[in-house]
Amino acid sequence: MNLGYGSLKAAAPAKVQNAQRLNGSSLRIRVFTLLALLDSLCIVASYFAASLIYKPASSGNQWLAISLAILPVFLVIAINCKAYSAEVLRRPTKGALRGLQALTVAAGAVIMAAFFLKSSEMISRLTYCIGFMISFAVMALVRDIFLRKAARLFGNDPFAVALICDGDQTIPQDGFSLVLADPDIDPDNHCPMMFDRLAHALKGVDRVVVSCKPERRLSWVTALKGANIHSEIVIPELQLLAPLSVGHWNGRTTLVIAQGPLSMFDRLLKRTLDLAASSMALVLMAPFLLIVAIAIKLDSPGPVFFVQTRIGRGNRMFQMLKFRSMRVNKTGQDGTTSTARDDDRITRVGRIIRSTSIDELPQLINVLIGDMSIVGPRPHAIGSRAQNKLFWEIDERYWHRHATKPGLTGLAQVRGFRGATDHESDLTNRLQADLEYLNHWSIWKDFQIIIMTFKVLVHKNAY
Repeated sequence: MNLGYGSLKAAAPAKVQNAQRLNGSSLRIRVFTLLALLDSLCIVASYFAASLIYKPASSGNQWLAISLAILPVFLVIAINCKAYSAEVLRRPTKGALRGLQALTVAAGAVIMAAFFLKSSEMISRLTYCIGFMISFAVMALVRDIFLRKAARLFGNDPFAVALICDGDQTIPQDGFSLVLADPDIDPDNHCPMMFDRLAHALKGVDRVVVSCKPERRLSWVTALKGANIHSEIVIPELQLLAPLSVGHWNGRTTLVIAQGPLSMFDRLLKRTLDLAASSMALVLMAPFLLIVAIAIKLDSPGPVFFVQTRIGRGNRMFQMLKFRSMRVNKTGQDGTTSTARDDDRITRVGRIIRSTSIDELPQLINVLIGDMSIVGPRPHAIGSRAQNKLFWEIDERYWHRHATKPGLTGLAQVRGFRGATDHESDLTNRLQADLEYLNHWSIWKDFQIIIMTFKVLVHKNAY
């Protein structure tokens, strides 16, 4: 029987493909076992390092007791939050974040337990905090590197994805571990032998994607429902709808095309971060902001702030604040003309504050009053254009980015998509990053973007 397997990189005998797939489960066990050992080593080594940095007179081997108390709690939470799941092999960043979430919860649970058991006085708080910070940084680095290099380290991708090509369907075959195009496996043939052939063909596979004609979809649904494998069918006509998931309403199946606002808890969490960060930043930077305001007044006549109408959450407009960086008679209120690298409209002080992103700091006031958030899609002026087209004329999905509050910084900015929009790709790159942020929001991602923002405050595209 010819199973029709073919490696995407090079043709290989069926028995080689079978050997690789049969080893998939044991390979994943080895990957996750090694990952758990690395996590454990990170925790123990970090608290040992903390004991070397700060060692109270009566500490003894306290670092070992702390790490051994955190370790089992961490492993239980990590397994529960799927830090050792097949998904993290495909998305290393998510794998790192899940490990950090488990570590944070475990460290908090242990210190809370110590408090209620009245044994917290025996723990050096400084050693505990230093150890946690070191383990947090080390685990993030180790997990990210290991998950990205896992396939190379073990000589094979531990997550197997199969593509079933039924008929003359065309689909990009990159990223699939194997391709199945066997005419003997016919989903319309409802007999035990056919289902047995399909089961053996997909043995060791973690996920299967089917590309077939519309009239064959229901047959493949029937064939794969009982295969005990994550199965999907490619439906090209859904591409334009960009559905997020499948929903159910009143006994009918629906496509979820928008999530709407965050849950009440998530909105409270995000707003708490916004209020804490913006109020603290405004208080700490008040003297510096005053100096910048004075410099702007002395450099050129006109107001300190530049106020411009921008598009905010729910496509409602609001007045966004910036430090004025251009001469009053040459500022573009509608944003039709993008700022060029050697723009003669920019003042001397304006050139400095634009290149260092200082001109954006007054938007902390917008965050404080609720028009903006610390993290979110950057708000655009109404007349913003790329290649002489309004932004929404380039991509209809442009309006989707306004489902949340605009941000002082965002995923697009930390990826370097900022500055003038001379080409349509300048807009589409930012839009894609904004939509990715909306579809995968978490408070952890907000913290990550805030930290990454400090790396791009001075950027070649900031002028």
